[in-house]
Amino acid sequence: MDTTTCFEAARPFLLGLAYRILGSHSEAEDAVQDTFLKWHATDTRGIDNPRAWLTTLCTRHCIDQLRSAHKARTDYVGTWLPESIQTEPKGSPEQLLELSTSLSTAFLLLLERLTPKERAAYLLHDIFDTPYEQVASTLGISDQACRKLVSRARSSVAQGKPRHLAPRERQMQLLDAFQEAIASGSSQRFAALLSQDVELCADGGGKVPTIRQTLHGKADVLAFVNGALREYWATYSWQHTDTNGGRGILLVADGRVVALVTFAYDDAGRASNIYIMRNPDKLAHLAPEDTRKKAASKGGLS
Repeated sequence: MDTTTCFEAARPFLLGLAYRILGSHSEAEDAVQDTFLKWHATDTRGIDNPRAWLTTLCTRHCIDQLRSAHKARTDYVGTWLPESIQTEPKGSPEQLLELSTSLSTAFLLLLERLTPKERAAYLLHDIFDTPYEQVASTLGISDQACRKLVSRARSSVAQGKPRHLAPRERQMQLLDAFQEAIASGSSQRFAALLSQDVELCADGGGKVPTIRQTLHGKADVLAFVNGALREYWATYSWQHTDTNGGRGILLVADGRVVALVTFAYDDAGRASNIYIMRNPDKLAHLAPEDTRKKAASKGGLS
């Protein structure tokens, strides 16, 4: 197997790992591309395990990026949310559940509690089933230190809200009810699908107008939906999309995505969180569904 073929075989794994570590689609692609360039500049004849070598290089690059990103996120204007990615609902129900729980916005936000090394160790071991010995080698630490990192990370993640995935039909009900509330002002069906302590936050990155503080509780969320959102969003084109393993809504104007709405759910299938992405930099890689289908038919986006 030549070096390019070897790398391309590992690319999906590397991209999935980098995205979960960084919470950014664009930064993950940069990390994988940097790994690719360094791989091709290396004499690979003495590398016995190319996948482990690539994993180590990509992981360490992501850790360095994440350390730099933390300050930027601390100084971020308003609420910071991870970049979403569009996904395809392929595989068995068990595979889809595993994918959704490790890609959801709620889970990626929980990972923000961790240090860069904790995040990498936890993802490699608990999400990608990498043995402790290999994780320790990747991070350049002892096996004992690696186990402590994973244990601390697992405990921190567990202290957050539990991750639940509502059935696809329930997700569709919520999306339809949300759109109905915006389009007609009738929010009874939408309200019935919200938890009492539902939270709504939006990421505009200081580049577009949006709320900067998280809204707490059903009353405040409904007031915002029935007021500001209905006033500004009623004229947009609405498209359902598969994103981060679940269903979301793209708001499109003049063929350009101007907002993405996704949800998190409690154990009763009610919306516990509403995430609104408005930052144009984080929407630039998202495509309206009709554009994605045309690209896929030509061998582009899948």
